[in-house]
Amino acid sequence: MEKKQKQKKPFYKKWWVWVIAIIIIGAATAGGEEDQADTTKGETKSVATEPAKEEKQTVDSNTDDTKTEEIEKEEEKPEDNVPAEHKSALKKAKDYAKTMHMSKIAISEQLTSEFGEKFSEEAAAYAMENLEYDWKENALKKAESYSDTMFMSKQGIYDQLTSEAGEKFTAEEAQYAVDNLKADYKKNALEKAKSYQETMSMSPEAIRDQLASEYGEKFTQEEADYAIANLN
Repeated sequence: MEKKQKQKKPFYKKWWVWVIAIIIIGAATAGGEEDQADTTKGETKSVATEPAKEEKQTVDSNTDDTKTEEIEKEEEKPEDNVPAEHKSALKKAKDYAKTMHMSKIAISEQLTSEFGEKFSEEAAAYAMENLEYDWKENALKKAESYSDTMFMSKQGIYDQLTSEAGEKFTAEEAQYAVDNLKADYKKNALEKAKSYQETMSMSPEAIRDQLASEYGEKFTQEEADYAIANLN
């Protein structure tokens, strides 16, 4: 008799098939839990972050407003509220100080004078309060002008600088000028003597007296003697 062929078990009943199935199911379950965990974490992070963004936007907005206010304050300069007449008076005062080397008092009087600029008292006061200048240097420049063009003596220049009918510098400013003036007063005396001789036909002795006189040119006796000794 033919032996009965041994019947084979269906493949799904084999043990190794079930082992593979269990591994696949386990892996799928674990992957699903991880996905769910990642989703939950992402939602939690999103919820926690959103208020922070809103707070940052609020801070940035406040900072921008502060910067805008600071810029507006910088743009609002004090000069913007100054009347036009006051600005003009200040400009004119600067011109007098720079180009004519005038004293502070002389400029102030010139600004309001009926024969001068005719600014209001308020405009002139504003100009002088805001005019910054080295008045000692102005006195020195004015002294140089008197020495170079009018050949004046040291004392004569000082008196002219401080005179109420002259330049109206302070005593301190005038003293600074004559102390720092580089002038050849003997030469000045000689030039002045020539002028007297040519225009007034004066004698040498009369010229000598005029040069040294307290009511004349106020040169020293030594300077006057030098002038006469070198006068043609």
